[in-house]
Formats: sequence, structure tokens, C-alpha cells
Amino acid sequence: MARIINLTQHAATSDQVSAGVFEPADKSAVAALLTFDDPPSKEERAARAATLAEMAVAARAEAAMIGGAPFFMSALEAALKERGVRAVHAFSRRESVEERLPDGSVRKTQVFRHAGWVEA
Repeated sequence: MARIINLTQHAATSDQVSAGVFEPADKSAVAALLTFDDPPSKEERAARAATLAEMAVAARAEAAMIGGAPFFMSALEAALKERGVRAVHAFSRRESVEERLPDGSVRKTQVFRHAGWVEA
């Protein structure tokens, strides 16, 4: 099983952890690097991507689960690839769950189940 570092702002699900995902040592730093308050320059995107990729290398990750601002993903994918770390996106299936409530009404919710990886 591959060691996959979670380079998203969200905690990995139990299914993802079972599939090899682990959280970075400094999750708050990852979240900060993925958060943009203003439109970033190409240089800023490259610098943030390099920092995240170095975190993956330091953690001995074989792959990185990525997700976030679409304008940043190509820079992050490139930085990871340069360092020999595969970039993957989580693939989830949506399951509808219906629950009958005591008053006779029905609540419908969507449950997302991890179903694999899509390599960038």
C-alpha cells in the first residue's frame, strides 16, 4: 500500500486512511499554504507548491492526495512530480440515504464513500 500524504484542508476519512492516507505533521501549515486571500502570482503559487512538495518528501510520501483551489492544482502537481511524488485526487461515490423520521417525514442525505484515486 502506498504512503499517501494528505495535502488538502480536510481531514482524511477512515476509508482514505485505510487506503494509505496519513496526515502531515503540521496540518495547520498545509491549510495556510492552501488558503489564498488574494489572487496569487505565478511566483507565489510556485513557492507555496514547492513548500508543500518538500513536506511530502520529508514525510517519505510516495503520493499526495491533493485538492483545493483549481488555479493552484497544476502548480502543486508539477512541484510534486519534480520531486518524484505522485499527485492523486480522491474519487468518491455519492450514496443517497433515506431516514424515516418519527413524524412520518423522510430525511434524505448524501453520503460520500471513498472509491479510489484519480492520478493527476
